[in-house]
Amino acid sequence: MSLGADNLGIRGRLEPLSVMFEEGQVTAICGPNGAGKSTLLAALAGLIETASGKAVLDGEDLKNRLPRERAQHIGYLPQDGETAWDVSVRNLVSLGRLPYGDEAPEMVDAALEALGLKAHANRPVSTLSGGEKARALLARVLAGQPRWVLADEPLAALDIGHQQALLSYLRQTAAAGTGVIMVLHDLSLAMNHADRVLVLDRGKLAADGAPENALATGVVERVWNVSANWAGSPGERALMVRPPGSA
Repeated sequence: MSLGADNLGIRGRLEPLSVMFEEGQVTAICGPNGAGKSTLLAALAGLIETASGKAVLDGEDLKNRLPRERAQHIGYLPQDGETAWDVSVRNLVSLGRLPYGDEAPEMVDAALEALGLKAHANRPVSTLSGGEKARALLARVLAGQPRWVLADEPLAALDIGHQQALLSYLRQTAAAGTGVIMVLHDLSLAMNHADRVLVLDRGKLAADGAPENALATGVVERVWNVSANWAGSPGERALMVRPPGSA
C-alpha cells in the first residue's frame, strides 16, 4: 500500500517531483518558510489542484477515488485547524467517523485517551487552550483510523511534554502499519523521531533519505543558510547553530 506524488507540481509553489511513501514509517517534511512543505502535504491529500502530475494512492490517481473513500484512507490535519461550531470535545472527535457513517464510541474513546483528552471530553472546544485544541483536532483525525495520517506542524502549539507524548503515539501508530507524514520545523525532532526526512527548498526537493543523511550538516547549512553542527548520540541529537560571524 502506498501514497505518493508522480511528477506532481503546483504552479509557483512546488516544482514537479516524484516520491513514494511507505506505510509503517514516520516521514518528516522539513524546509525553510515558503519551501513548499504545506503545499506538498495538502497535494498528497488531494486538496490542491496540480499543475502537473498527480497524487497517487496504491498506484491510482487520487482524483479517481470518491471523496468518502479518500477520507477513509487519508486523515489530514491542517496547520491552522478551525472549528465551525462550539461543540464538545467528544463531538468534535466523533466527526472523524463521518467517512464511515458510524459513531464507533470505542474508537473515539481511544483517540481521546491517546491525546490525553478524556478529562476534557465534555468541555466546549472554545474553552480549550491552544495546545488542547490542537490535540483535539488531531484526535478527530485519529478516530477515523486512516491508513495515512498527514499532519501539518502538529507539534507547533504543544509544550515539550505533550510533544514527546504525541511523537511516541505517532511512532506506535506507524508501528501498527499506518503511514505518518508530518511537516516539522524542529530539525532535532525530525532527526530523532523520523524514519525518513524530505527536505524542500524553494519548491524543490533538496534531500530525501534517512534523517542522518537528509539532515546532514552540509544540507542544513546549504538549505537554511546557517552555520551548524549536530551534537549528541543517535536518538538524542541536538542541532547547534553558531551565531553569524562566530569562528
